[in-house]
Amino acid sequence: MEYNTQKTQLHLPEYGRIIQQLVERCKELSTKEERNEMAMAIIDFMGQRNPQLRDEENYKHKLWDHLFILANYDLDVDSPYPFPTREQLAEKPKRMEYPKLQGDFKFYGKSILQLIEKAIELEAGDEKEALIEVIANNMKKSYNVYNKEHVTDDVIFRHLKELSENRLDLTGIETLEKSKIYYTGNNRNNKGGNNNNNNNKNNQPNKRRHNNNHKNRK
Repeated sequence: MEYNTQKTQLHLPEYGRIIQQLVERCKELSTKEERNEMAMAIIDFMGQRNPQLRDEENYKHKLWDHLFILANYDLDVDSPYPFPTREQLAEKPKRMEYPKLQGDFKFYGKSILQLIEKAIELEAGDEKEALIEVIANNMKKSYNVYNKEHVTDDVIFRHLKELSENRLDLTGIETLEKSKIYYTGNNRNNKGGNNNNNNNKNNQPNKRRHNNNHKNRK
């Protein structure tokens, strides 16, 4: 019996032993024309064995990279793509930078920072003031949703000033103008009015029955 530990190491186990053996056979061919022909056949076979790769971008390029890895970086064929090196594949990915919004301000989201930068770039005028008000209103909405509590305008103004590095300052304004974004008092009143109207309608049949009974007694 031949154990797997006695066989050639599988460089990419997901392709299986058969493709690994085909690649080894391709390396042993004497002419480059034969190796090129067999390499193309192996690429087609690899694509059939792993159809999920076809949904990925540049999947042919990935198959050729995998072929070179299966050959242990030693395969003399004409590839339509440059083969990767050991150093490139061993290189660690760059460390991802964390978002700027952390701690107390993370619930505002990246879009708020982008709007703040846009407002800073605008020249002083009505457009800039309108954008700043939109930013403050959305900040207040995000704060109320995340913290599930009411926040005063002066807190929003301080946060806006800090996030803009003192370039947008609303701390001299007393309050924000009422906005549909976070003021729901009118909606609640309307709902209450509708409920009162419904109650009045429901009570009308009772009044009619009471009047009819009173007539019958007479």
